[in-house]
Amino acid sequence: MKKITLLFLLVMTFSYAQNSLKKEILQLTKGKKATVAVSVLDFGSNKSVHINGNKKLPMLSVFKFHICLAVLNEVDQGKLSLDQKIFIKKSDLLENTWSPIRERFPDGNIEMPLGELIKYTVAESDNNGCDILLRLIGGTETVQKFMKSKGVRNFTIKVNEEQMHKGFEFIYLNSTTTNSANQLLKDFFDQKIVSKSSTDFLMTTMLETSTGKNKIVAQLPGSIPVAHKTGSSGKNEKGLTIAENDIGIVKLPGGKNYALSIFVSDSMESAETNTNMIADISKIVFDYFSKK
Repeated sequence: MKKITLLFLLVMTFSYAQNSLKKEILQLTKGKKATVAVSVLDFGSNKSVHINGNKKLPMLSVFKFHICLAVLNEVDQGKLSLDQKIFIKKSDLLENTWSPIRERFPDGNIEMPLGELIKYTVAESDNNGCDILLRLIGGTETVQKFMKSKGVRNFTIKVNEEQMHKGFEFIYLNSTTTNSANQLLKDFFDQKIVSKSSTDFLMTTMLETSTGKNKIVAQLPGSIPVAHKTGSSGKNEKGLTIAENDIGIVKLPGGKNYALSIFVSDSMESAETNTNMIADISKIVFDYFSKK
C-alpha cells in the first residue's frame, strides 16, 4: 500500500512539474503576434511537454539536419565517403544567399572533402553547400524517402535553398512539427537513424554550430554542450518573419539529456523579440531539468 501511495505521489509531482513548465512557456508566448510551437522531450523518461507540437510549420535551414542524415546514410551504405573530394564550381556558389563557402572561395573551382562540406552545411548553415549535397544524393525526394523509411512523421521536403530564395511562398513547402523534430533528434541520438560513426560525426558537427547564438544556447551556461540546428527566414517586405527556429539536444551533467525544438512562425514581432522568446524558453526548460 505504501509503495502504491509513493508511486501515486511521484506521478502527481511529475505531472504538476510538467504543467508548471507548460504554464511558464505559455506565459512567455502570451500576446505575441506569432505562432509559437515548443516541444520538450526527456530522453530518460521519454516524457514530453509540447505547445502546438503537432502543428506543421516551415523548417527553413533546420531541414539541413534531415538532409545531412540522408547523406550520411549513403556514407553508411558505401555509396559515398567522408574523405571523397567534391568538386565545387564557381557556378555552384550562388550570390545573394548565405554561404561561408563562397565568402572563403569566391572563385570556386575547388575540391572539398565531403565531411568538410557537411560541416559547412550544418555548423555554418551554408545554403550553397546544402544544395550541392542535395544534388549529390538525388534531390529532395531522396531525403523524403529516407525519412519515411525511418518512421519520421509529419515531415515534408520539396524544394532546395535556391528555390526557397525565389519567393517566400516556396518556404512553406518544407515543413515539420516540433514533436517530429524531437523524436528524430532522440532516434538520431540513440543511433537508430545512421551508424555510430556517422552519429558521432554529425553530433560533433552540431556541437560546433556557430549560427543562432541568440537562440537555444543564449542563456545556458557555456559548459553545457548543445548539439543544435537553426533556421531563419528573415523578414519580408511586410515585416513578416515566416520562421525563426532552433532544434537541439541539450546534454546535462550526470548523463541527463533532452531534446528541445522551438519554431516561431508567421511572426509580426521584431527579430529581437523572436529570438528572445526562443532563448527565454530554453532557459526555463534548462532550469526545469536542472532541478529534477
